[in-house]
Amino acid sequence: MPAASRNKRRSPAFPNVRWFENFSKIWNRAHGVIFSNELLDAMPVHPFVWNAEQRRWEEMGVSTENELFVWTRLPNAMTAPPELPDGLLDVLPDGYVVELSPDAIQWWRGAVSALAQGRLMTIDYGGTLEEMLSPGRTSGTLRAYTEHRVSNDVLANPGGQDITAHVNFFEIQRAGEAAGLKTNAFTMQSQFLTEISRGLWAQRGLWPQNQVRQFQTLTHPEHLGRPFRVLIQSR
Repeated sequence: MPAASRNKRRSPAFPNVRWFENFSKIWNRAHGVIFSNELLDAMPVHPFVWNAEQRRWEEMGVSTENELFVWTRLPNAMTAPPELPDGLLDVLPDGYVVELSPDAIQWWRGAVSALAQGRLMTIDYGGTLEEMLSPGRTSGTLRAYTEHRVSNDVLANPGGQDITAHVNFFEIQRAGEAAGLKTNAFTMQSQFLTEISRGLWAQRGLWPQNQVRQFQTLTHPEHLGRPFRVLIQSR
């Protein structure tokens, strides 16, 4: 939607809300908090598969076969392949899949450029470099969801399911620090919310039962407490 159209449709209830097409419009002007929730995991990704025999990464693209979308290995990569230590590549199994998201890193760098003073914060699915390269995750992290049901076939039912991939927080954190930000916290959602709640409980006492159940869903390791990570950086 054009900026002019959005300004005309500004809600009278929120007169101070302003829309910007991109971070360049507010470069080095933001004082406060830039916050995102489940944004980076929705950015486009480039899947790479490891060819152990030829010792090289091959990017995966999408083609068609019998009127269906299928994966195919591209003759030439569209983006730079993963950079991993030689010692790790020596033991990496053939067919191991890693996803890269240059768009997520670019978005984070844009947010960094807009932040004059304050904090840059995100809550999202993801993990460290070691977790992203887990031996039990040979097929990568790209997944599809339909009505809360997970599927590994992200090419099925085009437009009818949500597609997501875990955020490589190692790369995101490194991008922020390279631009001069300080990392204040990188932790699990369960630990982050528990610390906040401890202070609230000390001031106001325990919550009603319905709020306690919501809190348990957000912090339980079998629900949302462990898969979600919180990264906070500041200038």
